[in-house]
Amino acid sequence: MASQITTGKDVLSYCTKCKLNLSHTIVAMKDEKSIAKVVCNTCKSTHSYKDPSSSNANKTRTKSTAGTTKKTGVSKVVSISDLWMEKLNKTTSKSQPYTTDHKYREGDVIDHTKFGPGIVQNVKATTMEVVFRHEIKTLVHNKPS
Repeated sequence: MASQITTGKDVLSYCTKCKLNLSHTIVAMKDEKSIAKVVCNTCKSTHSYKDPSSSNANKTRTKSTAGTTKKTGVSKVVSISDLWMEKLNKTTSKSQPYTTDHKYREGDVIDHTKFGPGIVQNVKATTMEVVFRHEIKTLVHNKPS
């Protein structure tokens, strides 16, 4: 069952200030199905909703319907908790405690003391994006001790 898109819900959007696909809170709707304005949960700036699949930054995914890859010009908005649940259901790795000195790979499941369980994505040399249940965070990893 798809979650209803309304004001106050969290969605992924491209932040024009942070230049990243991040968690945003919907503050205004154009109509029942179209998001007008969002507030970035990281930098707190308010801007028009920017579909994360059309940004040039680290791309997060939008769902295609029925497994098709037809380009119709309409993308489906995926809430962060839906994305987290989908990634969690697909993973086969066991959860491991998060530490800054461990080197993580995409798809690893970590257990953060503050944010809870998360799935690692977009791994770089010393940073990584982690999808938690209600937000996406950039965390440090592979830090020499």
